[in-house]
Amino acid sequence: MNPRRQKRLLAVSAVVLVIGSAVGLMLYALNQNIDLFYTPSEIVDGKNGAVPVVGQRLRVGGLVVPGTVQRDQESLAVSFDLVDTGPVVTVSYNGILPDLFREGQGIVATGVLQAANHIVADEVLAKHDEEYMPPELAEQLKGIKHVKPGDASY
Repeated sequence: MNPRRQKRLLAVSAVVLVIGSAVGLMLYALNQNIDLFYTPSEIVDGKNGAVPVVGQRLRVGGLVVPGTVQRDQESLAVSFDLVDTGPVVTVSYNGILPDLFREGQGIVATGVLQAANHIVADEVLAKHDEEYMPPELAEQLKGIKHVKPGDASY
């Protein structure tokens, strides 16, 4: 191979290697920031045949089960149960809850799955309006009545 072709081959190989490395690093970074949305039923039973694994980052949305909110008197730690149409998932959170957070309210929590039905959340969002609900959660909750705060008949 003549020296001119050899230089071109090295230059093209270097460019392909740099571009491939950049794409690989971008995909790796994006993969760490993906938070998949699940309902409590999908966490326990699986979503499209795949059950989330312990340690996976995810978002979960559902209704706070009345009577399950437990607050720690010494810190900002709180735990509560979420439900949609079936199984219940427990969420633990250490921080200030949104003003709209209450029992029977729809919420979305972002965190890490610690056990098959337990999530440690680092963010809790309460829906801001009676009409608003994430589309995925609205689809799952069709036919379920909204439980008003203080209504113990769950």
